[in-house]
Amino acid sequence: MSTPGPRNAITDVDGVSVGHQHRIGDGWATGTTVVLAAGGAVGGVDARGGAPGTRETDLLAPENMVQRAHAVCLSGGSAYGLAAADGVMRWLSEQDSGFPVGVEPHEVVPIVPGAVIFDLPRSEWGNRPDAGFGYAACEVASVAVTQGCVGAGAGAKVGSLKGGLGTASVTVGEHTVGALAVVNAHGEAVDVSTGRPWTADHELAGEFGVRWPDRPGDVGDGGAGPGDAAGGASLNTTIGVVATDAALSKAECRRLAMSAQDGLARAVRPAHSMFDGDTVFALATGARELPEASGPFGVPQRAAVLDGLCAAAATSFARAIVHGVLAASSVGSLRAYGDVWPEARRATP
Repeated sequence: MSTPGPRNAITDVDGVSVGHQHRIGDGWATGTTVVLAAGGAVGGVDARGGAPGTRETDLLAPENMVQRAHAVCLSGGSAYGLAAADGVMRWLSEQDSGFPVGVEPHEVVPIVPGAVIFDLPRSEWGNRPDAGFGYAACEVASVAVTQGCVGAGAGAKVGSLKGGLGTASVTVGEHTVGALAVVNAHGEAVDVSTGRPWTADHELAGEFGVRWPDRPGDVGDGGAGPGDAAGGASLNTTIGVVATDAALSKAECRRLAMSAQDGLARAVRPAHSMFDGDTVFALATGARELPEASGPFGVPQRAAVLDGLCAAAATSFARAIVHGVLAASSVGSLRAYGDVWPEARRATP
């Protein structure tokens, strides 16, 4: 049976740390979150939305040379926000952390895949993350992960509610799987006719001790801005990272990321629309090997354990999404879950 780790965060995977940098107020509502992997981790990625904004995803393909990523950069600012990863690269290079390309310790190229959300309407035009955001997020990275309107979740929006950043973890057997999600979906994460999260009966059963509301919520206009509409639909994206301490190949990491997308589909309706850029990265630190022997009926034990890790990835990512929604705070006219349904206890950072 799987259970949450001690922090119930992606940092329950040893070697993983998280840092945020954001600005809220005075025309700003955006930010950057960095997931650092000490010493690097085997990586994978799965993108299913129709409008992704990404960098370095081709490097994570199983057939390509580079095996390990050193960080994942998640940012607001749409395509402009991809610049935040430049700051992550600079910080990592100062630590001599990266893919070796020379004989000296500092001769490295940090591998920093990244993805962005569309949050431009929540800030004045021109206010978006740059390289300084990525560098600053690395400077404060730790195993304590704040949730809600922080980092890349500062300007997030999910359906008609304020979105945010959430995290969760699952221990399954000897392994830990953790997830971090920036919830900025075109679809809703809760049934607005009852206030109940779509995943409440499954991933969240008993976790909060919450008596979920059973009434419609007045969510107003969803805080739509002038850049929010495209043929009547908002432009959004849910992005995130799923990490494990298992020793996986790049192909197995991609399978883990694919499974995390299943968790996204459980938590958001609709998911993977043409107006979303839903992208999930996977990191495997390799601290714990998978068994290689065959089990009953000749089924490889490795495949069976991997299957359990994939199930945990879906569960942890779904829970991370709901954590992000519950921990969010209202920003301007965009109301948070806790203000629409105050009778339900919100997750606290």
